[in-house]
Amino acid sequence: MAARGVERLLNVIMTIGSRSRIDRAQLFDVIPDYANAESADAAEKMFERDKAAILELGLPLVSERDPWDESRVLYRIAGGEGGALDVTPEEYTVLLAASRAWDDAAAGGAARRVRAKLLSLGIEADPDLLRRTPRGALESLPVLTPLLEAVTQRRRVVFSYRTADGRLAERTVEPWVVAVHEGRWYLWGHDTDRDAPRLFRASRIETYPRVKGRASAERPAHTSIEEALHRSDSASEQSAARLAVEPFKALALRDRLGAPLDAPELVLPEAARTQVRRLVLAESRWIALREPASWRRELAGIFTQIARSHEGAPDLDALERAKVRTGPRIRVSASGTDHLSRLIGEASYVLSRGEVELEQVAEEFAVSTEQIIEDLQVLFVCGDLGTGWEDLIEAEWDSGVVRVRNADALRRPLQLSVPETTALLAGLATLDPAAGSEAALVESARRKLSAHLGEGDGIPDDAPVGPDASGVPAVPAPPQDPSAPGADRRTAVLDAVQDAIGAQEPLVIRYSPPAAPGTTVRRVHPLELLTVGSRTYVRADCELAGQERRFRLDRIVEILDEDAPLSVPRTASTAQDPAPSAVPATGSGRVDGGVWLRVEAGGLWIAEAFEADEIRDLDGGSVYARLGHPVRAALVDAVIEAAGAAEVLSPREVRDEIVTISWGGAERHADGQSVG
Repeated sequence: MAARGVERLLNVIMTIGSRSRIDRAQLFDVIPDYANAESADAAEKMFERDKAAILELGLPLVSERDPWDESRVLYRIAGGEGGALDVTPEEYTVLLAASRAWDDAAAGGAARRVRAKLLSLGIEADPDLLRRTPRGALESLPVLTPLLEAVTQRRRVVFSYRTADGRLAERTVEPWVVAVHEGRWYLWGHDTDRDAPRLFRASRIETYPRVKGRASAERPAHTSIEEALHRSDSASEQSAARLAVEPFKALALRDRLGAPLDAPELVLPEAARTQVRRLVLAESRWIALREPASWRRELAGIFTQIARSHEGAPDLDALERAKVRTGPRIRVSASGTDHLSRLIGEASYVLSRGEVELEQVAEEFAVSTEQIIEDLQVLFVCGDLGTGWEDLIEAEWDSGVVRVRNADALRRPLQLSVPETTALLAGLATLDPAAGSEAALVESARRKLSAHLGEGDGIPDDAPVGPDASGVPAVPAPPQDPSAPGADRRTAVLDAVQDAIGAQEPLVIRYSPPAAPGTTVRRVHPLELLTVGSRTYVRADCELAGQERRFRLDRIVEILDEDAPLSVPRTASTAQDPAPSAVPATGSGRVDGGVWLRVEAGGLWIAEAFEADEIRDLDGGSVYARLGHPVRAALVDAVIEAAGAAEVLSPREVRDEIVTISWGGAERHADGQSVG
């Protein structure tokens, strides 16, 4: 929608909203674009498009016949008749935090409009609570809006999909559920070409989904993304597993089992073979499998394969010949509705406060101050045209202070659509891993959002409603059980970090680093909690490192007294952690100069997780992937976890590190060898 269309819509909204109702003929007379249309039919079509845009915007536009004259059509914008989100200031603050989970530039319409609509509610956020509430990280994908709409409207969609083996294929799907699992969006639905249910990673959809008729396949009564993802594990061999674990490592696993932090052995009473294999490979520095023996031999073979594939010189001949993959053929640009949402949100935000600093408005709406001024210039030339051109909106931004007057028709909350509400539920779910003492508040906000979702016009009458329902876009993310084993330690650490962030005070933590044995004691200045999938990180200034670092919350062993002795910074002649270990301390930090990988179908997730800068396709589904500056320890763990489906080609030192760790893993899992 061009700028002229945005101005016309704003004039229509102001003209209708400034009075109890307005005659259709009068509206057509006073809106210049309608009055100057080429024909009456052109004006009618333009107005019908504008009505649809106003409803999509979230304003309850009502048309009705004049009871005294059936030939007259009257329009009004309903007020005080429900539909707006009714939340407390505390719940509003949590929802505002949840709306920060997306990258606005790539998220698509539903995600972009959410924040503007929340800010239009005119509620003041609690700054201390907002600072304490974690910042979630959620995939920002432009395909989400059409997929969510296809679920609620029971439509069939067509798109190009990058399969697990790297091929691009056309898929026709009837979506059942669009949901988030560990920070990643998935689509679960009926694949009409295969006449069977299929699960799709939304990030692998490379064209904008096109509607292709109504869905016809019967939708299951109870289906979730978790059920689809875990189906392969449930089919795997099950057994009790005995693990040798380095003290103060694998803390999340220890918490789940309620095991002491220094216990040398852990037992999983009933586990799937595939799950145990991933667990041991992902934590190969610190975990070794004792029993079952057959699983142990399998791991020995995998470690041996990984070590041998990284010995010697890599094969780089095919790298230059490989075809560089172009990015997904999806272009996202702000729509007129997105722009109008922000304009009305800004006007409502300022109107409810009298005057606001220009920089504050820009920060709240996540745009530049220059963009705010451009928006105010649009407001300045629009208004209630039913009383003449002199009755326009007054917008001022002198001396860095924004004021808006004569725009009471915009002082109203914008209603969230079904896709927008679902997107906000997904953002809210990212807060769960680190909700801590605010868990009840997050759950209260979730219940109100779910109830609001049930009011959406796009939901089928027979669809179940709620975060666990399969008939609407679902985001199942129950908070952690406070009575679960290890919850006391997690709660104590989380509460201390949140208190430190709120008070802006330092903490002394005992930390278990991912690539070095033992623990370190550090004084940190926590800045923010971040959740990525199921993991939570503390962004903090670290005195030991002398710079800002991220610390995984589940690796903080305990909070110590302020006067606890700190670890000595590592130098060429000293070691931070002299404790012995079967695995040598390795490099940490980020890899300079980038990394080239060769990955097969089972390892493509690495390129996605590390957001590869470049991908080159090979015959047979394998690809070359270039990673910018990945965290070294995380990359090494991921390559080993891929169980041979990934090979680091460069740099040499990372290959050597993988060889050392893999041969150590093979030796510890060989028959006749002691473990631990």
